[in-house]
Amino acid sequence: MSDPEFDLPPRAAPEVIAEWNDLADRVCRELVLAGLPARRGDLGDGPQAGPGAEVHVDPVADGGVYVDWETDAELRIPALELFAKGIDYDDPPSVVRHHRNVHAFMRDALTGILASAGFQVEEPDPHTHGTAVYVRGRRT
Repeated sequence: MSDPEFDLPPRAAPEVIAEWNDLADRVCRELVLAGLPARRGDLGDGPQAGPGAEVHVDPVADGGVYVDWETDAELRIPALELFAKGIDYDDPPSVVRHHRNVHAFMRDALTGILASAGFQVEEPDPHTHGTAVYVRGRRT
């Protein structure tokens, strides 16, 4: 029996990943300076480490730096459990609606704060990256 083959996307060059890591660290620093809890979710803390901004580098060739908001488990878990059971998208339960709204509000806040700090930010494809903010780099 042979090993299964997977078409994994190519990784970015090491020097590009190093630039993205530097950018991610700078993003964390600016968010902390603004008074928000921020951490590198790709360096071992993981997305469930607690509420706040999770900054991570996606090392694939067309990846980059992404920032998403993590709510506290007391809000996140009930919302995700109900979502997994199936909900009426036109009239979701209040906890699901609140969870979704918090993410939308925080995406807008993160976008504004990072743009104010001099970063180029964009809203990526929501099907791929949910409510994350894409940080292209520093404005020149």
